[in-house]
Amino acid sequence: MTAAEVLAAFAPAAGLAPACPAWDGRLSGKLLMAPMAGVSDAAYRLMARAGGAALAYSEMVSCAGLHYGEKSWELVDPDPAEPEIAVQLFGSKPELFRESAERVAARLGERLALLDINMACPVPKVTKKGEGSALLEDPALAAQIVAACREGAPGVAVTVKIRRGRYAGQEVAPEFARAMEAAGACAVAVHGRFATQMYHGEADWGVIDRVAGAVDVPVIASGDILSHEAALRALSETGASAVMVARGTYGNPWVFSGHEATVAEKIAAFECHVRLLEATGAHLKRARSLAGWYFKGMPDAARWRNAAMSCVTAEEFLAVAAEVRAALGE
Repeated sequence: MTAAEVLAAFAPAAGLAPACPAWDGRLSGKLLMAPMAGVSDAAYRLMARAGGAALAYSEMVSCAGLHYGEKSWELVDPDPAEPEIAVQLFGSKPELFRESAERVAARLGERLALLDINMACPVPKVTKKGEGSALLEDPALAAQIVAACREGAPGVAVTVKIRRGRYAGQEVAPEFARAMEAAGACAVAVHGRFATQMYHGEADWGVIDRVAGAVDVPVIASGDILSHEAALRALSETGASAVMVARGTYGNPWVFSGHEATVAEKIAAFECHVRLLEATGAHLKRARSLAGWYFKGMPDAARWRNAAMSCVTAEEFLAVAAEVRAALGE
C-alpha cells in the first residue's frame, strides 16, 4: 500500500484525517510540527498532518551532506502523500547554504513550503563545528547564511530557528532576531532555553515576547509545548503568531487538534504509524520508540513496550498491537 492508501484506510479509526490538507502559507494561529533529528521522517510528518498540524518539517539536513553525498537527500524528499514540506538546513558555510537552497528548491518545486535554518541545535557534535546554536555567537555569519539561502532560492520563504542564547544568563535572542530579519528572514522560531540547558529546566516564554517586540516578522513559539492546551496558552500569553510542537507530538498526533484520543484510537494510531513506516520505506526499528510513546499510560505499558523491542517486521509490531487490543478489551 502507498502512504496515501494507508491514511485513507486506517487513519479514521485513529481519529485522524484520511488525507493531508494543503498548507495555506499563513502562520497566524497555526500549530506546526517541529523538525526533530531521528524522529520527523515522512511517516511521522504524515501522522502529524493527519492529526491537524498545519505544516511539518523535515529532520535537520546537513548542507555538507547534500553537497558531498546522496544519502542526505532521503531526509529532504517528501512522500507523494505530503502536499508540501518545510525543510530545515544546518551548517556554517554560506556557500553551501546557497547551493543547498538552490538544489532543494529545484528538486521540490511547489512542494517546498519554506526553508528553515537551524541556529538552535545544542548538541556538541554540531556546535563544535560552528553550526546550530554556535551561530548565536556570530550574528554576522548567520546573516550571511540567511542572505545566501535567499539568493539560492529566490521566492522561497526563509526562516530561522534560534534559542534564547547559547550560554545561561546571556540572552541574545531579541538582538539576534533583528539581525536575521534585516538579512531577509521572514519568520523567527524561538526556543525559550539557552543552548547549554539542552532540554533541562523550564523554557522561558518571556523571551518569545521580547523577540516579538524586537521584530516585525512573525515569531513562532517553541519549548515546553507538550499539550494542545499549552499550545493555545503560548498563542494567547505571548506575542507568538504560531507554535512549534516537538516532544509534545510523541505518541500524540492529536496534540494539534486537541482531540482526546481513546485507548482504541491510540492503538489504531500505532498500527497506522507502523504501516506508514513500511509504506514510506523507513527503518521499522523506529516503531520500537513509537510503541513506548503510543502505549504510555495504558495498563501493562512496560510489558507492551518490551514486547515491541524484539520486533523487526511490520507484522510483528502489528501483532503486539493486536495483543494490546485483546488484553484491554478494545
